[in-house]
Amino acid sequence: MSARDNILQRLRAAPQGMPPLPPDVRAFYAAARAALPASTRAARCELFCEKMAFWHAEVVRVTASDWPEKLRQLCVAKNVRSLLYGEHTEQAAALVGAGISGLKPYDRPVDDWKQELFENTDASFTSTRGGIAETGTLIIWPDAREPRLMSLVPPIHFALLDAGKLYDTLFEAMVEQGWSDALPTNALLVSGPSKTADIQVTLAYGAHGPKELIVLLLVDEEETP
Repeated sequence: MSARDNILQRLRAAPQGMPPLPPDVRAFYAAARAALPASTRAARCELFCEKMAFWHAEVVRVTASDWPEKLRQLCVAKNVRSLLYGEHTEQAAALVGAGISGLKPYDRPVDDWKQELFENTDASFTSTRGGIAETGTLIIWPDAREPRLMSLVPPIHFALLDAGKLYDTLFEAMVEQGWSDALPTNALLVSGPSKTADIQVTLAYGAHGPKELIVLLLVDEEETP
């Protein structure tokens, strides 16, 4: 009998115990939540901004009426000459109406304009599905209107986040948004600009993706500075 056969024989002959019970994830998070102060929108916004700053990202509070103009001003300040956007998104008309120069719609397969996309596009603008306050993370669900490369290729990534869709934890976001019902091909969790520690275990930013992440946090008028 080979060593392999001997091992398999011993495994088959071993007494069969009860299968382990799956963890009660809901109970775990309910207990963890009960031990913390009551969650508020203001507290989530503050924690999100704090965590984003830790990850070297910038958060700019905007309102429904002024975010396009604030974005235009940021593009001017950062010398953005071309801004990639989804021309069939809810925000497209506001972008065009703001008079942002160099608007560039993502309107063709990547192979048709790979060089222009990778070498001649300064920044991109995307929507988000929500955010996680605990870790300072954006939730992005790419689709045909806003392909995944929009948040991965240009050196600067502008992202619009509704403060009403900020959650305390990833688990809370998954439950309240019903992720189990339908997931996209790619669900992106973005915390700050791109980073790597592959070289001598030294954390470096902007090595293989956006060097800057600017979050436009959509709040009510009374929540602005």
